[in-house]
Amino acid sequence: MTATTTAAAPSTWLTARRLDRAEQLLIVLFWSALVYRVWQSPNPFWPVVLFTETSVLLFVLLRRPTDAISMRFGDWLLAITATAAPMLIVPVQIPTAMVPLESIALGLVATGNVVQLGGKMFLRRSFGVAPANRGIKTGGMYRFVRHPIYAGYLMIHLGLLMMMPSLTNFLLYAIGWWAQILRLLAEENLLGQDPEYRVFMTKTRWRLVPGVF
Repeated sequence: MTATTTAAAPSTWLTARRLDRAEQLLIVLFWSALVYRVWQSPNPFWPVVLFTETSVLLFVLLRRPTDAISMRFGDWLLAITATAAPMLIVPVQIPTAMVPLESIALGLVATGNVVQLGGKMFLRRSFGVAPANRGIKTGGMYRFVRHPIYAGYLMIHLGLLMMMPSLTNFLLYAIGWWAQILRLLAEENLLGQDPEYRVFMTKTRWRLVPGVF
C-alpha cells in the first residue's frame, strides 16, 4: 500500500484586485495625513506640496484594475515606501538663506509638474504604484525617457527640498528615492516579460535622466 500526499491548496484570499484596493486605501491615508500637516504649515509654498501629491491620489483612485500585477511582497514594500516617503515631509518655514533660490526651486517644481502630469495624462487609467502591466505606453514623453513621471518627481522633490530644507525632509526624500530606483527596476523586470515593452526598451534608451541613467 502506497501512501499518497495531497498538497495543500494555495490560499486564494490574496488577489491582485484586493492588493489594488489595499494600495488605494494606504495612499488615501498618507494623503490625508499630509493635508493635516500642510494645512497648519507657516511655509507659503505648502499648496505646491499638496498639488503634486493630490495628483498621485487622483490617478491611483481612477486607474483601471489589472491581474498582471506583481505579487511579491518586496515589490509592494518598495512601491509604498517610494510613494509614502514624499507624503511624510514636514513643510518647514523656508530659511532666509534659501530665499534667493526661490525662483530656481519654483522653476524645478513647475517643470517637474508639467512632466509628471504629462506622463500621467498619457497613461490615464494605466497609472499605478506597485509594478503592474496596465498596458504598454510608448508615445508622448515616453519617447524621451522610459519613466517620465519619475523624472518629473525628481525635479519636484529637488525643488521642494530647496523650499523646505531640513534633515528630516532630506532623509525622507533619500529613503523615497532609494525605494524609487529599486521600484523602477522591479517594474522593468515585470514589464520586460511583454515583447512590446522589450522593443520599447531598445528604442528609448534612458530610464530617468537622459545621458545619465
